[in-house]
Formats: sequence, structure tokens, C-alpha cells
Amino acid sequence: MSKKLKLTNKILWISSGTALCSLLIVLGLIYMTSSSEFKQSGVSVGGSLPGIGKFDSSLQRKFDETRKAQGKDYKPRTKHLDPSGWAKYTNRLFLESSPYLLQHAHNPVNWYPWGSEAFEKASELKRPVFLSVGYSTCHWCHVMEEESFEDEEIAKFINENYIAIKVDREERPDVDGIYMTAVQAMTGSGGWPMSVWLTPDKKPFYGGTYFPARRGDRGARVGFIDMLKELRMVYDEQPDKVAESGKQLVDAIGKMLAPNSGTTIPEAKILHQAVQAYKNRFDSSQGGLMGSPKFPSSLPIRFLLRYYRRTNDKDVLKMVNLTLEKMAAGGMYDHVGGGFHRYSTDSKWLVPHFEKMLYDNALLTIAYLEAYQVTGNKEFMRITKEILRYVKRDMTSPEGAFYSATDADSTNPKGHREEGWFFTWTPNEVDQTLDKESAILVKIFYAVSPAGNFENRNILNTPEPLSKIAKKLGLSEEGARKTIEESFEKLYLSRERRPHPGRDEKILTAWNGLMISAFAKAGLLLDEDDYIKTAGKAAEFILANLHKNGQLLRSFKDGRAKLSGYLDDYAFLIAGLIDLYEATSDIKWLNHAITLDQTLEKSFEDKASGGFFMTSADHEKLLAKEKPSYDGAEPSGNSVALLNLLKLHEFTTNDSYRKRAEKALTAFSRILQTNPVALSEMFLALDFHLDKAKEIVIVTANGKNADTDAMLSQLQKIFLPNRVLVVLDQTEITNQSEILPIIKAKLPIDGKTTAYVCKKGICEFPTIDPATFQKQISEIESLNESL
Repeated sequence: MSKKLKLTNKILWISSGTALCSLLIVLGLIYMTSSSEFKQSGVSVGGSLPGIGKFDSSLQRKFDETRKAQGKDYKPRTKHLDPSGWAKYTNRLFLESSPYLLQHAHNPVNWYPWGSEAFEKASELKRPVFLSVGYSTCHWCHVMEEESFEDEEIAKFINENYIAIKVDREERPDVDGIYMTAVQAMTGSGGWPMSVWLTPDKKPFYGGTYFPARRGDRGARVGFIDMLKELRMVYDEQPDKVAESGKQLVDAIGKMLAPNSGTTIPEAKILHQAVQAYKNRFDSSQGGLMGSPKFPSSLPIRFLLRYYRRTNDKDVLKMVNLTLEKMAAGGMYDHVGGGFHRYSTDSKWLVPHFEKMLYDNALLTIAYLEAYQVTGNKEFMRITKEILRYVKRDMTSPEGAFYSATDADSTNPKGHREEGWFFTWTPNEVDQTLDKESAILVKIFYAVSPAGNFENRNILNTPEPLSKIAKKLGLSEEGARKTIEESFEKLYLSRERRPHPGRDEKILTAWNGLMISAFAKAGLLLDEDDYIKTAGKAAEFILANLHKNGQLLRSFKDGRAKLSGYLDDYAFLIAGLIDLYEATSDIKWLNHAITLDQTLEKSFEDKASGGFFMTSADHEKLLAKEKPSYDGAEPSGNSVALLNLLKLHEFTTNDSYRKRAEKALTAFSRILQTNPVALSEMFLALDFHLDKAKEIVIVTANGKNADTDAMLSQLQKIFLPNRVLVVLDQTEITNQSEILPIIKAKLPIDGKTTAYVCKKGICEFPTIDPATFQKQISEIESLNESL
């Protein structure tokens, strides 16, 4: 993306929602910027940074100790090396564990991590703060680092005139959320890398995203170095205006991050309005929403599937099918290794930003899984399994938890970092890997050409179905599919010999929660016990390592857990534990979910208005306290927490869960009414609330057996999102009934596996017949009467 920031030497008034923000802007020029992502770093073991003296002895000792602990295999990530091959510069980020911060540990910039030390130093020196926010796999973060933060002239000016702070947005979504809101208010858009200029009391007075280093770079009329100079001059010469602009912007941020609450519970008409909004913007040729870039989250597949289930709107199902088919056929999907890249830069899902995020792949696993249930399309099941294979093979730690992401860039044969090189192919590389006949099929089916479609290389994609290609080549579709499968294992092994993109190996509680859900749901619905075991192992790790003194921690890296958990960490993990309980029938998972919700209620819930804040009551005081009210690439914590409450109510019959959920739905009703696409994931909770959710209890006489499998096979065939499931042996009823009153007095009939299906406390006749069970769970409460 790109945008223009109009910078003038006066106060520019911008309307943002209901608030008018007074923004201090400088320069009588237009700065061309292209957003995406960025980063920075600086300091030196045994040396000093440009523009500053040597570090004090205590800090120097920490650097030396850390260098020793890193071992001989540590390679500084910088172009500034001394004759021995060690980094010429080292900064405070060298002491951090975040992969993103460590990427900047050897910039010549005097970076600080976020914390009181940096702001106290800024106040002491009467300097503004330059805040840079990004993440480890962000391509444009890498670009800005190489162009600006590795530049000694730029670093010298920053070091002499600013206090520079680097933040990993994945570890500190609270900080990112506040200042991204400021940037969006100032410029109308946002992205990463994010660059914000602050006063020492943390108030923003200017911001943007990626900035080219110098005038003329990438067509920019003004460079980053010019902005640094002009903004420092404004800070010194017009302090009153800077202060007033910061104050008014902080007021606007507070209003934007905690929107006004509604007064009534949303009704079904909002679901219809949201679907119409998506229909109006749907790309009927390529799927997803019209235009580019295309993000997989921009069209809420799971909500549309629920809407189709309750309305039988065939157009909605066509939207889902087309989008999922086009995404899986395009270059955004990694056909060799499995899994999806972050988003497509074009409208055809062909050219991605090549980073892969754990959360995208967790959410897409469930979307394809549910679509398979609805349509029976085996290609959707194939994609589901390939994503999970990718995560198990490439994104799982030895202890069983899931890593966060992989980079877009890797090293090409010339030793240069290049976006997408690892994932792309030439015809010759395919020929060298496969036998002649297989290579011909692969090159035709995946559109591999000498000219290529990306930087003279080929992003694999399938513009035509395999059946058509097989027919052209005189092959059976079954034989062609077998050849493709065998070929891709060889291509994968060949690709493994290339230099890999960087992998962000920090373990985030929230994202692990999403992937635990993906494995648990897939294990239950595809009857794959190994998936369930994988989910359980990850959950065990999180609870053992990131759950301390009754509270969750956010991030784990290098044997150390840190940072207090956010709303997302609690909500996503609770959802994963509920899904794991349904898949395993092990009551410990549900007990953990209930316990975590108690912490959420105590420390995060807005008791006055409903819903949840991003941070706990005892969290570090920031400029504003956010109540997440927008579903982006990840669902908001409020959307997921609401559905959790509704499910816990169905499991336990504890009415406090329902009351809390309804209060939260009321709190967000104004947003759902005025901007329904802003909280599309919350529609899953609203649909659950408006439906008559089914309580399904399957009781066995002597443990799970063939009869139990026959019952579960009916559940696996039917898309039934609005339900809770308990499968247990009659010997467990006494043990679990205190938590689950819905299982009381439900016994197997004639010593056979028996299914009980209830709605709102009213139960169907218990049955031992799978066909009768199938009929009971197939009944649907239509939404059409509310049209």
C-alpha cells in the first residue's frame, strides 16, 4: 500500500469519528510513503554508537555476558562488521528475547526497548522520542531497517537528537493499538513498519509508516532523514503547539479505542445487513472482496457458512466456494509445503507477501474444515490436512507448542536477501528435481514458464483444474493426482536444501490458542486422533509454561515466559480448551477454561458497560485503555470471548455466563448496527445467541466403541456450529455432573451408546439409532422469517 501525507507548517484539523484531532504537522511538502512493515537497532560490545559516547560499565558487562551466552554459532544480523566478523555496533536490544528486537540489536541506532528507562532519559535530555513498531517477518520493516536504521548518518542524527524505541507489535499489541490509532487518525491509514514521534510523556505528535531514507529514494520528495530534522526543529521551536496537538490527539485516541455502548441486544436483521454489505463488495470473478491487496480475513467465511446454514441462500454459498477455491489455487497458497502466505498483493490471489503467520493458518484451517462439512468438497479437506501437516512439520517446537511466523525474505544463491526466493521456481529447478514425465505435468499444471510470473521465477499456481490438464496430457485424473502428490514430496525435500526464511520462534499464547482450536476441531470432525494429541500437547505446554499464579503470560522464548497476557491470550486459549474438551472428553480442559474465564471476568471485564478491555486492571498505565471492537487479520478478543461465554453457559447452565454475554452484545450493538463488517467474527457469537443451540450428550456403557463411532460419524458429516458436545462413559457421570448439569440422569439405554439432544433445556427422546440421531441434529432454526 502507499499513501501521501500532507505535511504543512500549521495545525491541520482532521475529523476522525466523532472527534476532531488537532495534529501538528511540519514541512510544506508531500511525503510519499508506502506502508507495510519495518524495524531498527543499535549499540556495540566493546565500542560506541555514532553520535554518543561509550556505554556505562554495567551495561557493557551485560553485553559481554550475553555475547558469551550466545555461543560461537551466533551471527550478528548487520552489514557493519569488524575484521573478526563480530558486529561493529550493539545496542540494548541485544539483551531482549523478541526475534524482532534482536534483528535490530546491531544497528548503529541507540535503540531502547519500551519501558520507563527510555522515557525518563527523554525527559532528562529534553528530547522527543522516535517510536518504531513492527514484527519479525514484516518485509517493509526489513527494507526500512536496511535503508535507514543501518545507515550511520541517519543513526548518528537519531542518537544525537532523539530517544529511539523499538517495539515488537506481536508482544505488545497494547502499545501497537494505541499508536496505530494515532497514525490512522493523522493519515487515514496505517501499517507496518509504523513510525511515530512522541513527547517524553508518550503523547504522539506525528506519525506514519514506511519512509524512504532520502529524497528521491523510491520517488520520495522528502526522505526520512529530512523528516527527522524538521520534526526535531518543530519540537524545539513550537513546544506549545506540539503539546496541544498531542493532548487533543490523546483525547481522540481514547474515544476511538473505547467506543460508545449500545442500549439493546442486536437482532437478526443485523446479520442480513452484514451479508448484503459483503455481497455488494464481493469479487464475483476472483472471490474475496473487490480490489487489492486481498486478505483472507476480509471475507468472513465462517460467518457466511452459518448464514447459509440458516437461510439456504445459494449466493452466499457460491461466494464461499469461489473464494476458497481461488485462494487455494493461487500463489498465496504454498503448494509445495502447505499453508498460506499472509495476503495477496494483487486481485487474483497470485503474488503474495510471502511471510506466513500462525494465526492465518489456524483460522484458515477451520474455514476450510467447515466448508468441507457443508459442501463435501474433498479439495477443502485436502487443504485442511496440508495446512496442519505444514504446521506440524515446520512450525512446531520440540516441546509441542507452535512458533509464530516465517519471513518473506531468504538468501538467494548470490548471497542477497530476496523476497519470495525460497518459495519460487524456475523450469530448470523443476526438471532437476523430477523425472521427465512428472516435470511436464507439474510445470503445466502449476503454470511454470521460462519467463516466470515473479522476478523471473515462478510462483506456483493452478489456473486450470487438474481434470482438464490430465485430459490434455492423456492421463487419468487419479493418476495425475498421484503423480502430483509424489512430485511435491520431492520438490519439498529439494526446497529444504535452500537457505530458509527466518522463523520467529517465540511462542505466543493467543496464537497457540487459535492453533489448538484448529487441531482439536480437525481431529474431532475428521476422526484424526493424532491431531487431537497435537492440540493437547500444545495446551499442556502453554499451561505449564505461560500460566503463572493464576494468570497467563503472553510470550515464551529461550526458556523464559514474559509479559502479562492480554484479552486475546485468554479468549483464544479458552476457546482452544473448550474445543479440546469436546474432542477428548477430558474434563481437565474444561476446568482450565472455566478457571481462565474467572480471571478474565475479574481483571478484564467492563463491569459497567459489558465487554472486555485489552489489558487487565493492573496493567501498565498507557495513554488509553482499549476495548477491542474491530476484527482484523485476527478476530478481536471480544468476539471470541463472547462465543466462549455462550458455550460455557450451555455446558454449565450457569446463567451468569449468559448475562455477561448479553451485556457484551449490547455494548457492541451500536457498532454492529452502524458498521456491521467491523465485527464480522462477533456474528458467530450473535448467530449462536439467536439460534437454539443444541446440547449433545453421548453416553457409552463401556468406553468408546463402534456404536460411539457410528454416532460421531453423523456429527462429523453435518455442519453444526451452534452446539456443545459431551461424550463420556457412564462411569464418568458422577465425576463431571457437578460441572456439567446437562449430563445428569443421562444413561445408556440397554447397555448401548445413547445420544441425547436438547435445546434450551427441552430434550428429544434419547436414541441408540445413528439415523435418528442424525435427524435430530439436522433440524435448523431458520433466519428467513426475520428478513
